[in-house]
Amino acid sequence: MNINEISNNINTTYNVTAKTDKKAEPESKIDDTAAVYEPSGNTDKTSAEKADKSYKTDTAKIQQMMAEADAKTEQLRSLVEKMMGKQGLTLAKADDMWSFLANGEFTVDEETRAQAQKDIEEDGYWGAEATSERILSFAKALTGGDPDKIEDMKDAFIKGFKEATKAWGKELPELSQKTYDKVMEKFDAWANDDND
Repeated sequence: MNINEISNNINTTYNVTAKTDKKAEPESKIDDTAAVYEPSGNTDKTSAEKADKSYKTDTAKIQQMMAEADAKTEQLRSLVEKMMGKQGLTLAKADDMWSFLANGEFTVDEETRAQAQKDIEEDGYWGAEATSERILSFAKALTGGDPDKIEDMKDAFIKGFKEATKAWGKELPELSQKTYDKVMEKFDAWANDDND
């Protein structure tokens, strides 16, 4: 038996039943309108809402964040170069800057120390809270907020953290670990918010 025969049998059965069953409505009065879902005032995300949402990379936000990060990194580099220059040292390349800082064998003038302290405070640009928020915002901008990409972003962050540790040459400072912990908390919160 093929699909056409099955279809014809279903139609024949329906027509015979409709004509012989006294309770059945005549064919012309059958309402074939599908049920229409009308959402209540509930603000919880439904599966349909999640499925219908399209996720797009926010390239403008990514470019803005990268430009800001470049400017802040250049500011940090300038601060380190200035500090090194006062000690008769020069910075050949970016990798040397991280090695120099990781070594910890340098002196810092009061102005540089004050600026660095301000930058790493909780609300400073390099502070754990601000940095973790930027990392999560960047992940959301890359994925367009797609919750299906959270694990990929988390894995990429973990990989980057390991690479930063390797570049540093030893365990990263406490501030970096605090930042790591906050980023992981924010990824978990994002996943939990989307599953509600």
